[in-house]
Amino acid sequence: MTTFSSQLYSNGGRISLLHKTQTSPSKKHLTFSKPSRVQVISAVQFRPCIDIHKGKVKQIVGSTLSDSKEDGSSVLVTNFESDKSAEEYAKMYREDGLTGGHVIMLGADPLSQAAALGALHAYPGGLQVGGGINAENCLSYIEEGASHVIVTSYVFNNGKLDLERLKDLVKIVGKQRLILDLSCRKKDGRRYAIVTDRWQKFSDVLLDEESLEFLGGFADEFLVHGVDVEGKKLGIDEELVALLGNYSPIPVTYAGGVTVMDDVERIKEAGKGRVDVTVGSALDIFGGNLPYKDVVTWHHKQAAEPSSTLH
Repeated sequence: MTTFSSQLYSNGGRISLLHKTQTSPSKKHLTFSKPSRVQVISAVQFRPCIDIHKGKVKQIVGSTLSDSKEDGSSVLVTNFESDKSAEEYAKMYREDGLTGGHVIMLGADPLSQAAALGALHAYPGGLQVGGGINAENCLSYIEEGASHVIVTSYVFNNGKLDLERLKDLVKIVGKQRLILDLSCRKKDGRRYAIVTDRWQKFSDVLLDEESLEFLGGFADEFLVHGVDVEGKKLGIDEELVALLGNYSPIPVTYAGGVTVMDDVERIKEAGKGRVDVTVGSALDIFGGNLPYKDVVTWHHKQAAEPSSTLH
């Protein structure tokens, strides 16, 4: 009798699938080949965002976000603070026919939670929500109107993948409503490592083909911020986009560094038409120079293009 099991293990910070084959006394060996993956290439989408900090819609340099220092000082770099509410942005996205946008609470304070709920109520089923999501509160956000919940730090606990927590979330809300935030930075200038706790801590999980393949079995989508360029309007992390386009087995959205429309097109090309895009600080609705309406027009143009299938 031959059995086949898969075990998650850590190999120098690398998440891998370890396959073991045990054979019967007859010494017959079976070879388990990896099945070919069929990829349906649909239209690239613009995924809008609503980032909330202390109840206000803001655009910040994410890598500067941390807990307040003991003396009350802060190193937070804010690119923009809106006089519009999260609810108003949600209504605008709904009217413009944009789905799959994310609402991120940059802190678990009551004002930010209230603002996030206001956005979800304004656009039921049209927005995802993240920030402080765990097994205790995830279902409540779905009940309040979120299409999905987004998690990072709860699953990548103390720098390691907590598989039991991940499985618990899947049991509670279902794979089809779970998004894993795999935002990352280059570690030692070489390979991408997933970062947690407001992007301040490196996990020991590297972002590569094997980790994407494994984690894709537990989530409906991935959200990936290129933290090294996010909020800085210095251009996209094309190497990261290409990695996602080549290896993500499920829908994935990239955010970070978009400044002009050419950057959006570069994401489409580098990601092989498989990576959706979020634009933040560069948009005129967040104080930037890139017209929001131009990006919305581009989005609807993509939707009109035919999809294709790759093997």
